[in-house]
Amino acid sequence: MVGQLDRWLEWRLARGYSPRTTRTHDFNMALFLDWARERDLIYPEQITRSILESYQLYLYRYRKPDGKPLGTGTQHGRLQLLKTFFSWLCRERILEANPASELELPRPVSSALPRGLSRDEIASLLAVPDVRDPLGVRDRAILETLYATGMRRRELAMLDLGDLDRAEGLIHVRHGKGGKARFVPVGQRAGQWLGRYLERCRESLLVSVGEPALFLTGYGERFSPNSLGNLVRKHLVAAGIDKPGCCHLLRHSCATHMHENGADIRYVQQMLGHAKLDTTQVYTHVTLSALRAVHGKTHPSCGERIVEAER
Repeated sequence: MVGQLDRWLEWRLARGYSPRTTRTHDFNMALFLDWARERDLIYPEQITRSILESYQLYLYRYRKPDGKPLGTGTQHGRLQLLKTFFSWLCRERILEANPASELELPRPVSSALPRGLSRDEIASLLAVPDVRDPLGVRDRAILETLYATGMRRRELAMLDLGDLDRAEGLIHVRHGKGGKARFVPVGQRAGQWLGRYLERCRESLLVSVGEPALFLTGYGERFSPNSLGNLVRKHLVAAGIDKPGCCHLLRHSCATHMHENGADIRYVQQMLGHAKLDTTQVYTHVTLSALRAVHGKTHPSCGERIVEAER
């Protein structure tokens, strides 16, 4: 099945799936192929519904190194991928019948917005970085930006200097999930911390003059998503916050607090860049000016000015 898998992945790339998504699909499908190979199942024709149900049971019973089971969403995603793959095999007339067509998938996880940090926890977290130090200013700017925009950690790590429009108070998220770009408002308070970082601190971290990354590590390099997560986790621990997650906690908090303050869920969904809402957004088009206005009215950090730290 390896050859068919390679062809299927190329087919998906040609139809607009991002390379990153395709790599994830390749990884998840390779797990199934390894499982099948251990049972001497190497041809598509050997796969039956009962075999796929055995794999489904394997996923259900599987335990990660920490002893925890796979999440329902993970199980659902891997099995849905198999249904899509075998459907393509039938489309290409490699198989006459789809063995996965009647496979019952686990109930998907709820699509409700998860809760993040409370307002008091946000205040405690933002107070952790020592803003008398350049690295502290950078960290405060990162935390403020994550909270104000709801960006994913990879989206923030991939930001370049040119993606920030300080005059308009917007950030161009060019590397959104699924290759989708969007603009998000920064808000007044986060914008001011970004300004302080750029004007007073970034140059002291710069090693290579041509480095385009907006946020720099202590070595003058672009952050990786993992290093951003570690940075946020460090400050969460310092703030005494014991909740799972790191950057996504701020993303959830941004969405929850805006919605609690009256923001229409359409605006929140556009802020977060949820790909599954494309169809809805055709009928509920949100302009940048309206999105910026709603952000300014509903995000807690807007309308606040930063106070110079005592030296």
